[in-house]
Amino acid sequence: MGRHVKFHLQTAQEGFGHAVYCAKESIGNEPFLLMLGDHIYRSDTERSCARQLLDAYQQHGVSVVGMRLTPESQISNFGTVGGIWVEDKQLLSVTEFSEKPTVDYARQNLRIPGLAEGDYMTVFGQYIIKPQIFDYLEENIRNNVRERGEFQLTSCLDRLRQEDGSWG
Repeated sequence: MGRHVKFHLQTAQEGFGHAVYCAKESIGNEPFLLMLGDHIYRSDTERSCARQLLDAYQQHGVSVVGMRLTPESQISNFGTVGGIWVEDKQLLSVTEFSEKPTVDYARQNLRIPGLAEGDYMTVFGQYIIKPQIFDYLEENIRNNVRERGEFQLTSCLDRLRQEDGSWG
């Protein structure tokens, strides 16, 4: 397993985007599976959560994020997505990523047709990301572009989505 799993330490607390950027040299120019270690992943199907993301990536060829249903009262704690369901609500074409949005912003911009009032889809700790993300992260780090004092992944994911598309 050690040939397939790599761990990298972030030596300075500069944000989630910076933490991901620390793995750039090991990843190179390949899409990669990012799994956050402070989450527990459980699928209610025969396919693992990671396998579902890999299948979506292989089918569509764009970055994919794991998601979970989150009530409005909690979205200010999470990256939240807007989008349009495809494939019988099994896959979401992401139209926007927003890091820890306000409820007002989410109500105006992140509502997903078919979800109950007050429910949103938030990013849930598993990603398959194309390597172009490192270009955007590096640009933010080089130019000291911070959000809430840190280098964020979410805004770079949204830029990648705008240029290449993204699924959830």
